[in-house]
Amino acid sequence: MRQTFRLTLGQMNPTVGALDANAALARQAWAEGRDAGADLVAMSEMFITGYQIQDLVMKPAFIKAAMAAIDTLAKDCADGPALGIGGPWIAEDKLYNAYHILKGGQVVARVFKHELPNWEVFDEVRLYDAGPISGPFRLGPIRIGTPICEDAWHQDVAEAMAESGADILLVPNGSPYHRNKHDDRLTHMVARVIETGKPLIYLNMVGGQDDQVFDGGSFGLNPGGVLAFHMPVFATAVAHVDLEETKAGWRIVQGDRPAQPDEWEQDYQAMVIGLRDYLRKTGFNKVVLGLSGGVDSALVAVIAADAVGSANVRCVMLPSEYTSTHSLEDAEGVAARLGCRLDTLPIGAARAAVSDTLAPLFEGRDPDLTEENIQSRLRGVMLMALSNKFGEMLLTTGNKSEVAVGYATIYGDMAGGFNPIKDLYKMRVFETCRWRNANHRDWMQGPAGEVIPVRVIDKPPSAELRPDQKDEDSLPPYPALDRILEMLVDEEASVSQVVAAGFDRETVRKIERLIYLSEYKRHQSAPGPRLTKRAFWLDRRYPIANGWRDRS
Repeated sequence: MRQTFRLTLGQMNPTVGALDANAALARQAWAEGRDAGADLVAMSEMFITGYQIQDLVMKPAFIKAAMAAIDTLAKDCADGPALGIGGPWIAEDKLYNAYHILKGGQVVARVFKHELPNWEVFDEVRLYDAGPISGPFRLGPIRIGTPICEDAWHQDVAEAMAESGADILLVPNGSPYHRNKHDDRLTHMVARVIETGKPLIYLNMVGGQDDQVFDGGSFGLNPGGVLAFHMPVFATAVAHVDLEETKAGWRIVQGDRPAQPDEWEQDYQAMVIGLRDYLRKTGFNKVVLGLSGGVDSALVAVIAADAVGSANVRCVMLPSEYTSTHSLEDAEGVAARLGCRLDTLPIGAARAAVSDTLAPLFEGRDPDLTEENIQSRLRGVMLMALSNKFGEMLLTTGNKSEVAVGYATIYGDMAGGFNPIKDLYKMRVFETCRWRNANHRDWMQGPAGEVIPVRVIDKPPSAELRPDQKDEDSLPPYPALDRILEMLVDEEASVSQVVAAGFDRETVRKIERLIYLSEYKRHQSAPGPRLTKRAFWLDRRYPIANGWRDRS
């Protein structure tokens, strides 16, 4: 008779620091596994604390509480299947990123992460000690090796576990999304399977945490790199995975393999979930934003409606004498199509009052950017007043192109708590609007159809802070600007390399200068969901006071 083993995977959404709530989610998945006859219920990396916890892990009281929560879970889940769960652990005065196997009221195995990531958004070398490579643990008929997240991106850990007797590899992860990340994961995990000849099960978490969004998409591979099952992306789910022993060794029984959405849908879902979870995990359920009639604020309004529902989105038009009739009509059109509230607060009287107050000090000086920025800052004051009064989080609406070159007013349109499109270059803003007009999914809470009028997408972008103003008065056309920024920011190219790609040297130097000059603004900007490998915040950490310029 063939030996079998049932593994229940909890692809769930923990909250950083919410130990009791995370433990409750683990018990929920464990109960589902128990009812389904599971032998092991597995949760993801650092699940008890949420991930990433950054310097919170340095607080002794927090680590003590997290360790106690693991021990309590062991007692709570004594009568039923084993439970695997990630959480910090101190042993011999060293702090580890650990994975704990709970069975019969106690911890029967504990694995310490060996390879600590110190790249992109990760800083674990600074926070944790590297553990030794652990051997497999046995549950019933099977021996399970557990490379924790980064461990499975390196050959040595998985091979050592296989050589010491592991029948399968279970990889618990806290792997955040960036565009096309799934392909990277699959490539590395296929390599581990081919090297070891063992089945591998990759378990990831879901949900937003500050700027990072975890996209789930857990999967299993049989020897040869054959995909056995795939869980949905960006969705909480509990899956029961069966393994059976064959003459050739243990194999994963074939399961569901839902189609992967394309990169446009995945980026959009990351923005929606990033906003939804940021609100939920910080105690907000409503938002407010300035709706200018332009494409950026229109897209943010749609993302907000899809995240929390149109009834929970307040849009505000704050016109000045430079606001065009088209912008007023377009803002009304977006709000009407979404079914969101739209308030109109003219800033003319407030601007006049500020101008009159400053007039004695400004006498003899020509109007310049100062007066333009006063308009933006007055809008920020009014929007923050609404946020304070009604408990609605203020969303900012600057795209990555603007954030990169500082084409935004600090303490003005940069004021707010979260920016859903912070990592979306302008040209991708246009295409994302077109994608959303043509697509609707069950997870979207906003209405279907053409929610952003075509005129909003097609008209020339303008801040409307002076007569007949266009973005291209100050910046290169967005197709050129975005490619220059991708090279300078995302690819860390030199000026000479960008020039060799066909761009004017003086234009490239101007953009490079603006990037560096705007660093102080980005340090004070709202967080937003990470979509690329070079998002502004943890991915790219530059000094503010920086005298270096590329003279190539």
